[in-house]
Amino acid sequence: MERTAVNPVTWSLEMGFNQGEVVSGETRTLYISGQTAMGSDGRPQHDGDIAAQLALSVDNLEAVLTEAGMSLANLVRLNVYTTDVDALFPHYGVLASRLGAAGVAPTTTMLGVTRLAIPGQLVELDGTAVA
Repeated sequence: MERTAVNPVTWSLEMGFNQGEVVSGETRTLYISGQTAMGSDGRPQHDGDIAAQLALSVDNLEAVLTEAGMSLANLVRLNVYTTDVDALFPHYGVLASRLGAAGVAPTTTMLGVTRLAIPGQLVELDGTAVA
């Protein structure tokens, strides 16, 4: 797979994402449903702690990628949903550092939402990966 960043403006690079990416030569595409701070037992974790919820959401996203034989390096699209954008921003480095360590800057959209499907969840991540 070959990835080519498309950044007519560069401010997004400081936040860890590209404005667009051209992906060619992919043979498999993985669409990842929303991952939240759910434990392996299916119960919500870290009630009220947005930083811990973000970290576990990334862990859960990475677990799906691993199960598919991929890694964060294969992520080309990431959507971030949160019930509190202002509270999430100070902790966004948790996500950005994990993506940076994987050498990836997927196209990203962050949306503030009224609530998520599971009460008490503050962050949800979904994405697309190619290999």
